[in-house]
Amino acid sequence: MSTLLRLCLAAAAALLSSFGACAQTARPSLTGDWTGAVGPIDFILHLTDPATGPRTATLDIPAQGAKGLPIQFTAPDDSVYLRLAQPTAQFAGRRSADGQQLVGEWQQGLRAFPLTLTRGGAAKPAARRPQTPQPPFPYQSADVTFRNEKAGVTLAGTYTVPADKGPFPAVVLLTGSGPEDRNETIFGHQPFAVLADYLTRHGVAVLRFDDRGVGQSGGTQQGLTSADYTTDAQAALTWLRAQPGIRKNQVGALGHSEGGTAAIGAAIQPAGPDFLVLLAAPGIAGDELIVQQVLGLAKLSGVDAVQLLSVEKAQRQVIQVVEQNPDNAQARAKLRPLLNHGNSTDPAFLAQVEAQIDVATSPFYRHLLADRPAQTLPKVHCPVLALGGSKDVQVPATPNLAATAAALKAGGNRDVTAKELPGLNHLFQTANTGGPDEYGTIEETFSPAALRLIGDWIAQHTRK
Repeated sequence: MSTLLRLCLAAAAALLSSFGACAQTARPSLTGDWTGAVGPIDFILHLTDPATGPRTATLDIPAQGAKGLPIQFTAPDDSVYLRLAQPTAQFAGRRSADGQQLVGEWQQGLRAFPLTLTRGGAAKPAARRPQTPQPPFPYQSADVTFRNEKAGVTLAGTYTVPADKGPFPAVVLLTGSGPEDRNETIFGHQPFAVLADYLTRHGVAVLRFDDRGVGQSGGTQQGLTSADYTTDAQAALTWLRAQPGIRKNQVGALGHSEGGTAAIGAAIQPAGPDFLVLLAAPGIAGDELIVQQVLGLAKLSGVDAVQLLSVEKAQRQVIQVVEQNPDNAQARAKLRPLLNHGNSTDPAFLAQVEAQIDVATSPFYRHLLADRPAQTLPKVHCPVLALGGSKDVQVPATPNLAATAAALKAGGNRDVTAKELPGLNHLFQTANTGGPDEYGTIEETFSPAALRLIGDWIAQHTRK
């Protein structure tokens, strides 16, 4: 998974309740330019808030080359909501007492990030990302498209091929959860661009592609699950094997987080990958993984042992409601009192509760809860490298790697390497705490030691 999962519904609801109630006062116009940042990525919003007539807004994200993206803008009472249609995202927050700030969260897919917008604030200089590959490249690189006939979707990506004479082994890269581009871009980092560059320089052809509904790929994220992503992975493998200069029996899949789940799904189907590299891939049951994510994030935020018990209980209650109520209307009715246990009537808080319920009852979340790697991994018989970072709080390395190795070996797979890498977080950066709030502050995009380990293992398993 991309990557910064916020599947902790109860914890998010508790966080949002801290907005509190604001006294209603005369509200000046919000017209003007507002700036803020999610990690090192600057957001510049241009708001038009007339006394009469519709409000309008546009969004610029300079680091991503985005300018003038249309935003739906509503501002009931002291709340402010900004909704982006593509990719689906929203800001929900409140005006500060002096009217010079909008304080809230930016939600995109299953991710939620604190965001404070300041009237007329200056954008920060771009963060350093020294590992991001820069041309000219000592290999061939081309933009390509391929078809997932089963889903009726055309996917777009980048295909890199070593300059030496082939044939070459090849690998397809599969991103984590939520809408991700081909480079798995996050906070200005491009981990899949770094991976593809490293592997191609070391003799491996690489295909990386935009998720459905992202970048140049067709389709939509609406209603997607990892099962759908598995069919995209199968289509990518088929395309790779059909390319000239590729060793047809040495085409693998590398999946990060939820991408690992998709890679496993492809590996148990006909014409699956010839080898697997699983980076921070879930090995324990999906519903238990979410609980462990919540507890890991809560510990980092300083929650004490007594409070952790309450957090765990609340999260398990949310999961239980979703699992026991396949009908979404019934599940929603039972989730509302759990996530709004204080019976708040605050519009901003209630909107956040509904957004969290949308996630909890989505096909993706339900599919994730039902994921049972212990049942699928024993069916994987190709060589597997499974890696995790010791400071990963999203897919904790120790239990997930142990469960992955045990399940693979239970199915008779004897070519299994599972390693916990010290000091690395969920993105395989060298980290201090491992918390998601560090991702954007770290210059390193991907640990060089982890890159070498991946490259060496693939080389060992693809010798002629």
